[in-house]
Amino acid sequence: MAEHARFAVCINNSGYAASLELRKLYEVIADPEAEKDDMIRVVDESGDDYLYSADRFVFAPLPASVEEAVLHATAATREP
Repeated sequence: MAEHARFAVCINNSGYAASLELRKLYEVIADPEAEKDDMIRVVDESGDDYLYSADRFVFAPLPASVEEAVLHATAATREP
């Protein structure tokens, strides 16, 4: 994997209850332009990536083996 994945935990889903679950781990997609505006791009419950205010999340660094396992499990659920 060329780019190191990042993950964050949702701590505020007000107004987005259908898209974000409290205390759930979300994959963060790098978006330097969005980050300049205190936004982060996450893969939400729809399975697509959307921008959300960064204050809705706390970044959660994971050990490489855990990160790889989470990404593998996520990819498996997206396959038809």
